[in-house]
Amino acid sequence: MQMIKDGQYKPLPLQNVEINDTFWKPKININRLHTIPFQYQQLIETGRIAALKLKKDGPVPHPFWDSDIAKWIEAGSYSLSKHYDPELDQLIDDVIVLLGKAQEPDGYLNSYFTIVCPENRWKDLRDSHELYCAGHLIEAGVAHYIATQKKSLLNIVCKYADYIDTVFGPEPNKLKGYCGHQEIELALIKLYRVTKNDNYLKLSQFFIDERGREPHYFDEEQKHIKGYFDDLFRTFDNLKEYNQSHKPVREQDQVVGHSVRAMYLYCAMADLALEIEDVSLLTACERLWNNLNGRKVYITGGIGSEHKYEGFTFDYDLPNETSYAETCAAIGLVFWNHRMLQLDCDGKYADLMERSLYNGVLSGISLDGKKYFYHNPLASLGDIHRKEWFGVSCCPPNISRLLASLGEYIYSQNENTVSVHLFIGGKGTFNVQNQNLVLYQKSNYPWEGDIDFTIELNQETEFKLKIHIPGWCKDAKLSVNGETFNIEDHIEKGYAVINRKWNNNDKIRLILPMPVERMYSHPDVRQNVNHVAIQRGPIVYCIEGTDNVNNLHSISLPSNPELKAEYDENLLGGIVKVTGIAQHLDIKPWDDTLYKSVPPEEKHTELVAVPYYAWDNREPGPMRVWISEK
Repeated sequence: MQMIKDGQYKPLPLQNVEINDTFWKPKININRLHTIPFQYQQLIETGRIAALKLKKDGPVPHPFWDSDIAKWIEAGSYSLSKHYDPELDQLIDDVIVLLGKAQEPDGYLNSYFTIVCPENRWKDLRDSHELYCAGHLIEAGVAHYIATQKKSLLNIVCKYADYIDTVFGPEPNKLKGYCGHQEIELALIKLYRVTKNDNYLKLSQFFIDERGREPHYFDEEQKHIKGYFDDLFRTFDNLKEYNQSHKPVREQDQVVGHSVRAMYLYCAMADLALEIEDVSLLTACERLWNNLNGRKVYITGGIGSEHKYEGFTFDYDLPNETSYAETCAAIGLVFWNHRMLQLDCDGKYADLMERSLYNGVLSGISLDGKKYFYHNPLASLGDIHRKEWFGVSCCPPNISRLLASLGEYIYSQNENTVSVHLFIGGKGTFNVQNQNLVLYQKSNYPWEGDIDFTIELNQETEFKLKIHIPGWCKDAKLSVNGETFNIEDHIEKGYAVINRKWNNNDKIRLILPMPVERMYSHPDVRQNVNHVAIQRGPIVYCIEGTDNVNNLHSISLPSNPELKAEYDENLLGGIVKVTGIAQHLDIKPWDDTLYKSVPPEEKHTELVAVPYYAWDNREPGPMRVWISEK
């Protein structure tokens, strides 16, 4: 069997990527100029940062608070790596000083447990997010070091990780526990990759291997303590499925439970599969991915259909108005698919990453970068709106750190191959066959499908260029230096593979036709029977009451009339809208009559659809993704 590392790709580092387009660059600028500073103010005003001072008369922290601070540091660090801001740099340094002072002599660092219940350290792993918060601090430390080369936070988190390694492990004198909310597993692998300290990799492997084994750790733990969420969790049908501890991870075959926890676990499994070349972990990831993609993901790339569990229910259960689809879960789905792409450059992972990124993730933040959705329904009566902050505010800094690091998701490479996963204008700088390569990308994606690439090289170099052909595109065309390139003869797992000797100023043109398409769901998705969704390119559309008759449920699309796409620079920051002729039920003759023996009359109406990610950025009103079809 081929070893996993034989086909390994590595993401092109953020420092090597420049984004310069009309779609993502403005959003990244808003994130840098408005979102990250706004989130810092929220951390101040809600007492999160003050809690790090550990004063008995200060703010009483929540178990999650440290993770919100950590994700803000991570987002700010990514931003610094692309655009140095001395004020932001100083703010981060000031918070790191507080973290250092809050760290206990043995390395432990958690404001909640230090202030509220120091006697319960490591006694409520199922509920209290101790290791989860540690994981986010570690991720922040790694990101800050890579961005600034400062070791101030890296040293803090290494000391913390070293201490954790003395507490947990397979040795007789150590705890055999793991966190109820996965996160530290993937963070430790990031720390290992930066420090090359094998102890961190081994500790991550321990947490992953131990999960779900019998005797079950949480069963034993809860005999001695009432968990932080015990009153809630007692109402759950299967708590072990909720936190994916119902089976050892290599035996799991269905995506279950809390959606964010699942995504972070699968990210760690993919990373560990690569690092220790564990085919059984990779096989489990592939099996779980197939279950998710074929049965449990929304057309927007959102995941998790149930509010109470913040996660999955059963196959094909994808309600629209009551969908949960947490923003963090969509972000986690991007993280996981990006990792799978490094293990196996398969277009199906790029397809799902793109679907989630342009729809289920981007809907989580307002166009001005200051309000957020925690959950993302696919239909609304007009009573759901973004908020500036939440008591549990995991989503705002999570989306901020993804936007700030977006450059890492565009390209990958190995020794002799460069892969393009996303179409985002700008450039990537590579070292291929010991030669410096700059790959320029220019387009008006996602509104137009014509993408131009230009090669910059000092001398002729032979390598493979793999370009993702999106699954939504049925008739892609490719040319190299003006000559047609036959995609069908050179397609590998959804990527066009161009293997040749490249020269300076070689040009590649990819044309992805973007007709407006009606999308249909599996017949077992009972909520969508006889309904269609509108998609153009990677963008999923919705209808809002502000553009259409207000009772959106009464609108239906005839099967034949054409739907037209038109760019409107004055609408929602500049979008392609979709218009057409639809029908709606006339409610006027019904007055106060609830039932009649004759059907309501239908009238023609103009239908206007806008990108799902941009809904609820104007006056409040209803919204729907799935529209009745005649």
